[in-house]
Amino acid sequence: MTRENDLRTAAGRNGPARFRRPAAALALLAFAQLIVSLDYNIVYVALPEIGSELAFSAQTLQWAVSAYAVAFGGFLLLGGRAVDLFGPRRVFVAGLALYAAASLAGGLAGSPVPLVAARAVQGMGGALLFPATLTLVSTGFAEGRERNRAFAVWGTAGGSGMILGSLLGGVLTQAFGWAAVFYVNVPLAAAAALLALPLVPRGTARRAGRGFDVAGALTATAGTTLVVFALVQGPESGWDAPSVVGAAGLGAALLGAFAAIEARSTDPLLPLRLLRGRDLSTGALVTFLYMGTFGTLLYFLSVHFQAVRGYDALHTGLAFLVPMAAIVAGSQIAGRLATARGPRTAMLASLAVGGTGTLILGASLGTGSSYLSLLPGLIVLGVGQGAGYTLMFGAATAATPSHQQGIASAVASTTQQVGGAVGLAVLVAIANSPAEGVTGPALRAATADGLRTAVFAAAIGIALTIVAALRFTRRPEPSPDTNDRRSDRASRRLIP
Repeated sequence: MTRENDLRTAAGRNGPARFRRPAAALALLAFAQLIVSLDYNIVYVALPEIGSELAFSAQTLQWAVSAYAVAFGGFLLLGGRAVDLFGPRRVFVAGLALYAAASLAGGLAGSPVPLVAARAVQGMGGALLFPATLTLVSTGFAEGRERNRAFAVWGTAGGSGMILGSLLGGVLTQAFGWAAVFYVNVPLAAAAALLALPLVPRGTARRAGRGFDVAGALTATAGTTLVVFALVQGPESGWDAPSVVGAAGLGAALLGAFAAIEARSTDPLLPLRLLRGRDLSTGALVTFLYMGTFGTLLYFLSVHFQAVRGYDALHTGLAFLVPMAAIVAGSQIAGRLATARGPRTAMLASLAVGGTGTLILGASLGTGSSYLSLLPGLIVLGVGQGAGYTLMFGAATAATPSHQQGIASAVASTTQQVGGAVGLAVLVAIANSPAEGVTGPALRAATADGLRTAVFAAAIGIALTIVAALRFTRRPEPSPDTNDRRSDRASRRLIP
């Protein structure tokens, strides 16, 4: 049997067919992940112009960013279930179509409500696209070197995209105005959706007897959305605000109802036995802690560049070019290290390197520090951060059956979203504490002190992440036989 036929039938009846053109398909999946990552930060630098032109109030402007995060986090489990029921190809295309439509609507918005609604729909598109993309990477490439290389490319797009969003947002806003940060997504998402039709296989048909678990879907989506809303709104309104307390309480109650429904369901949205799996439960905790630490550092660096160093939006974006290059390098190193030493060892090494870089960076922050003095910390941090992002999702879902990859991917990415919201809320409170009541020239020094303390607190969180990652299963590489060597030679030709 030929290599191509092997790839098409390797998944069997329990998973999707492998890609006929792996290199082109991987480029498409990385491109889609880049779109998702860009939208985390691309709006940040356009916020002042958005607020001024659309007459946002100071209290509501944050929702131009937060609506995306709330909808993304709230709809992930639903998106993961859709992947398992309808196939990753259909959900992948649907997520991109939502992105394109919502981005066009956002660019055309003339007042706050339509723009916030467009951001929420973008988040829903991301909640479909992310688990579909991760499932296709997890199941479309052979385990071992080929899959590790695929995750390296995918992780490079995801990790660097978050920083590229800041740079691209600054350039587009300065050159074309705030609407450009929305319009840029329209041709990108539309092109990716069209390319998916010939490049992504249809996979298997929907399994008989499986339903959408309407009660579970409603309680999970509403509960997660309300909890994420409370986490996002808490720092702005105060944790004792009625809207925050009410959303948190109702969200927790709905999630409790969701757990009860899933325990009794014959075809649950989220089979609870999956959470008892060692790798998925460990992966959920690791993604939570990773985003609560590494995922917040971009925010604090932005504040340092603008509030302490006095950079404008464009120069702030340019300052992130070095970290982006380090993240790209780390992502590529991760794939090779995972193949040579196993995903668990590679994950632990990446966290250790990233934690070391965080400590170096924290020690370098100050009112008198130059950009050059920050470079050692930024480079070491970027290498570890890029490698960790590349590895953690694959490690979390490695032991999950192919027909449940969508929901497993959604679990890991849901904890990623919640972890980012929790970590940012905690670390922002730490960073702001020294500046409370301080005005005038002393404010700059107080801001720098707070940022340094927050970065050191993140380093402590990274140490906890290393402890959590020790629970990942050791997966020794199988001894290569003739077929494995032939597969390896083919993967070198097919995958960049």
